[in-house]
Amino acid sequence: MSLVDTVKNAFVPIHREGYPFIAAFGAATLFLGYFSSILFWIGIISAVGPAVPPRELGLGNAEMTRISVFMNVFSCHVNRAPVRGRIAKIEHRPGKFLNAELDKASTENERNGLVIESPNGTVAAVQIAGLVARRIVC
Repeated sequence: MSLVDTVKNAFVPIHREGYPFIAAFGAATLFLGYFSSILFWIGIISAVGPAVPPRELGLGNAEMTRISVFMNVFSCHVNRAPVRGRIAKIEHRPGKFLNAELDKASTENERNGLVIESPNGTVAAVQIAGLVARRIVC
């Protein structure tokens, strides 16, 4: 008995009326797979602009570059360090757990501020908890 005969006997044959369903779902899988790789990059970085760092980090009132990342329920909820360096300060601030899409969430929600000393200068990073993602581990 050959390998081809073994495979033919192991699987149930597909009925003729099943082929349109297989083709439709196969096409939908290819279509969604292609566009999901493009849509992956939308929302990775929501905003980049100047902002005064949070007062609790003690970095003064000079504007620094701010990178805002919005993570929703479907995100992996893992933050990587934005730069290579040494963590000089961690400042945890308890707060509420409002929806992250609200403007007041960035000031009222629980957050964790980091000051990172990098070879290129001082970097501040703030992790903000949300309505569903309520735990910050650093």
